[in-house]
Amino acid sequence: MADVLFTNVRIFDGGGEQPFQGDVLIQGNRISRVGRSGYGSSPPSVAGAQVIDGAGAFLMPGMVEAHTHFSWNDQPSLESIQRMPPEEHILWCAQVAKRYLDMGWTSCVGAATAKPRLDVVIRNAINDGTIVGPRYLAASQEITVPGGLGDTTAPHLPQAEFAFGAVVSGAEEMRRCVRMFCKYGVDSLKINLSGESITGMPSEMSQFTEEEIRVCVEEAKAWGKRVAAHARSTWSIKQCVKQGIEVIYHASFADEEALDLLEAHKFDHFVAPGLAWLINTSYHASAWGLTPEITRKMGYHRELEAAIESMKAMRRRGIRILPGGDYGFAWTPHGTNAKDLEYFVKYIGMSPMEALLSATAWGGPMMKLGKEIGYIREGCLADILLIDGDPLTDITVLQDQARIMAVMKDGEFHRAPPMRQSRVNRWAA
Repeated sequence: MADVLFTNVRIFDGGGEQPFQGDVLIQGNRISRVGRSGYGSSPPSVAGAQVIDGAGAFLMPGMVEAHTHFSWNDQPSLESIQRMPPEEHILWCAQVAKRYLDMGWTSCVGAATAKPRLDVVIRNAINDGTIVGPRYLAASQEITVPGGLGDTTAPHLPQAEFAFGAVVSGAEEMRRCVRMFCKYGVDSLKINLSGESITGMPSEMSQFTEEEIRVCVEEAKAWGKRVAAHARSTWSIKQCVKQGIEVIYHASFADEEALDLLEAHKFDHFVAPGLAWLINTSYHASAWGLTPEITRKMGYHRELEAAIESMKAMRRRGIRILPGGDYGFAWTPHGTNAKDLEYFVKYIGMSPMEALLSATAWGGPMMKLGKEIGYIREGCLADILLIDGDPLTDITVLQDQARIMAVMKDGEFHRAPPMRQSRVNRWAA
């Protein structure tokens, strides 16, 4: 692994300050030096390093996607996702993992998988170099109840093994289910605490008992695993805080009590609202039979309004809101994930700086890596992007793969910048 020196770059270091002109030295898989004044053309301390002249480009940490579904196959229904044969499904996941890295997502948090071991196998294959992909935390299938979100069995074919999710009923079935996924090697358990209007169960409805939730969390923590929840309803959000569920997906209908609880425990939870799902389902899914008139009747327009107000309130209270959520459906295709950052600015009122921090510095704890990622600082892991443009001026540049000139993960280029060699062995982007 050759040393790499980025020179003449504008450095966004993840600390919340404005970018500064400088140089960054990568040795091995870590950042060994960050300078504000340039090393010159061939500094003695980095003899032999590959020198990348950024020509003023924007250097930033790799991004963290907080709610990832590699196995969602850009189809319009849960059934279409789950029924993909397992052989094709694992190849799909491998292809999608690379797509995320191509788009600058150097770390991803699995939020649920369509088959029991897909996430675990993909994570392991990334880690051992079999396939190319971001750092990844593997999730279980969605845990649900009979008739709940994720139970796609038919009345004449009620076998749970044919369901999109893992179907349980009662505390002991929950315990067995959690233990099974822990045996498979997941990093987190996903539990569906509320409904989802497109499936026929309203988003404001909740289906689990408190005892079932308690057993899920208790058993997961006994195995050293994290719990994440699909939690749109008011009751489900409060249960996440009450039961100690660290990751809250959606949190659309947060009333004042729920907001107070979250604020009181704001360093114990992460919220990923998945605004793209609500926006695109409400207004951009007509090609799949979901016209705005239909989705309004389903309740999505009202939920979108509620989610925006909930996220605005959480932002004011300092609750961590991270990008990601339900990409991988037909109208929220993989690779468009940076739309979340645009929506954070447009709808929630974040500044571009806040949106960029939500995708970088705030993602380290979400990945269980603390401050090792999400920063351009000495000693941090070298997950780095070189951007043609300024996301702090136009956050949408991160949606254009052509503007992501270089992607480095763990000190190695996944995609090196377009370069030319000069007589002094200096490389220019």
